[in-house]
Formats: sequence, structure tokens, C-alpha cells
Amino acid sequence: MKFNTILKSVFIMASLIVLASCSDDNDSNPTPVYTVDFSGSYMQKDQMGRPAINTVFVNSDMKDAFNVTIPSEQGASFASMFEANLKALSPAYANDGDTNALGLDAATFASVLATDVLTVSLDGPTTFYDGTNVLTGRNLSDDVITVELLLIFGGEDFSENPNLSDDNVSANDKEFLSSFPYLASPW
Repeated sequence: MKFNTILKSVFIMASLIVLASCSDDNDSNPTPVYTVDFSGSYMQKDQMGRPAINTVFVNSDMKDAFNVTIPSEQGASFASMFEANLKALSPAYANDGDTNALGLDAATFASVLATDVLTVSLDGPTTFYDGTNVLTGRNLSDDVITVELLLIFGGEDFSENPNLSDDNVSANDKEFLSSFPYLASPW
């Protein structure tokens, strides 16, 4: 407790010194221009176009490989792993010919999931799922995890495995803003 009091006091004193040294006049010192150096080698370290998909379907020993694979090559490289994990996780794909509500069997759905990109419709509604449109983008209010759970566990009509098909979070804890930056204000 005493340490926290000392820490708060130091923070307040430092803040006062900084504020006291600030000048509100417009002197002739221009704002410095910063340049960004893009030389060198850069490598993608993580990706998550669709939340939780990478987390759930990529084996732990393959996470780094998946994260650095460009999306156009992910399906060919990882679809079989996704299919094996999908079948192991979901009783909705227990029988040959089982499909999800999109009509996709395990192999086809796994190939869709393995290409970890967020697709966006340029000429239709942008939504993760609105009852008609599926994976055409994402609105802040879209319940992405529940949609993913329904497609993974819900079977042909979303009725299979109801206890596995909902994250039980029906809304954001605060309303989203109607103008930029749209995110809800912090607590």
C-alpha cells in the first residue's frame, strides 16, 4: 500500500513537471517530420482473418507455419488438418454425408476455413451471417463466435448440439457509436 502511494506521488510530480514545462505559444519550431524506414526483411508473424479459427483448428506444432503461409496457399497446405480436427471436435460431422447449414460437408467446410481471410462483399450486405448472407464481411455487431459455433456444431439446420452452438454473449457490453471510430467508448 505504501509503495502504491509513493508511486502515485512520483507520477503526479512527473506529470506536473511536464505540464509546467509546456508552452502554449506558437513559437517557430516546426513539428518534426518523421520518416519510416521500410528497408530490410519483414515477415508475417500472426494472422486471424476469422476469429478463433486459427486458434481451434491449427495444431499447436503448426501455428507458426500456418501464420506465415500466405492465404492463397493455406487451403492446399492445411485443409486436411482442419478436416481431421473438425471431425474430431464436432459430432455434427460424425456420419458420411453430414453437412452444415451452408450445405458444406466436412472436407469442403475445412477447405473454406483453412483459407483464413475475411472476405468482403463489394456489392451486397457486409455481414458475417445475417440469416441469408454468410461470410460477406463483418459488422462490429456480428456475433462471429456464435456463427462459427453454429457452422461447426449446429448441423444441417443449426439444431444439432445446441449446448455447443452458442457462446451465450448476445450483445456488446456497450452500444457502438454511430460515427467514426464506431467502437464503443471505454468503460
